[in-house]
Amino acid sequence: MTAPTKPPYGGTAVSASERALGEPLHSPVIEWFDEHARDLPWRRPEAGAWGVMVSEFMLQQTPVNRVLPVYEQWLARWPRPADLAAEAPGEAVRAWGRLGYPRRALRLHGAAVAIAERHGGDVPSDHAQLLALPGIGEYTAAAVASFAYGQRHPVLDTNVRRVFARAVTGVQYPPNATTAAERRLARALLPEDEATAARWAAASMELGALVCTAKNEACHRCPIATQCAWRLAGKPAHEGPPRRGQTYAGTDRQVRGRLLAVLREAHGPVPQSALDRVWHEPVQRARALDGLVADGLVEPLPGGLYRLPVA
Repeated sequence: MTAPTKPPYGGTAVSASERALGEPLHSPVIEWFDEHARDLPWRRPEAGAWGVMVSEFMLQQTPVNRVLPVYEQWLARWPRPADLAAEAPGEAVRAWGRLGYPRRALRLHGAAVAIAERHGGDVPSDHAQLLALPGIGEYTAAAVASFAYGQRHPVLDTNVRRVFARAVTGVQYPPNATTAAERRLARALLPEDEATAARWAAASMELGALVCTAKNEACHRCPIATQCAWRLAGKPAHEGPPRRGQTYAGTDRQVRGRLLAVLREAHGPVPQSALDRVWHEPVQRARALDGLVADGLVEPLPGGLYRLPVA
């Protein structure tokens, strides 16, 4: 009997029968990727590990077309982690612009500082060292190790989870939060060869982004449509918990965004009166500002002044 394969990190070992699940999927998906992959700057060799890391922070919950201009400006200004680490964290927030979820900018700045201090300014290739960086979670560590260094790790973003849910599990959507069963399935589907596994991670992600989309999936263009468990079952409708929607108008997120926009455009500290003009409802406005301060995105100063963080 073939011994179970030790998982790339954590979890339960994967058996030979479980590994066989992925074998019919690898070649068609990778061949499709070779032909249809988008030419994105973080996929080019010159991007390096830092370019991959920056892209992974920016692409969380943000579409590619919005990320591209900010990514290119960011790398032109800060081509290495040490370049960003030398700046005040508020400059990262300013350069983040309107990408949304600006705490990602602070986390990326914190990771850059740690890389400069602990790793001589080079993004580490070791998965455990990546995971130890501030702001780096399970997904980002696996993505950088895989996409930048060609290592064998399960990379589970929303697109990959949806592909696996449909093609293998036979359901329309994955659970709202990543489960242990999904992690085990992702390990089972990993090709044994390290380089092939890294290619599979990128290919399955691209398939979810371009073909196996959340709505209006293009099964006629899918390289594994004839094997897809969900399609073969007649595409049963989603029966799990309601999927979370993305609301923005009128929320604290919108107010926070307007407050930050004023501070990003200012060349110095901003008085409270300037911030008061961005939103009509004082209680919500105060709550949003307090949240920005608590998150470290805004620094209050004496005299009712506010600025982007310096320290």
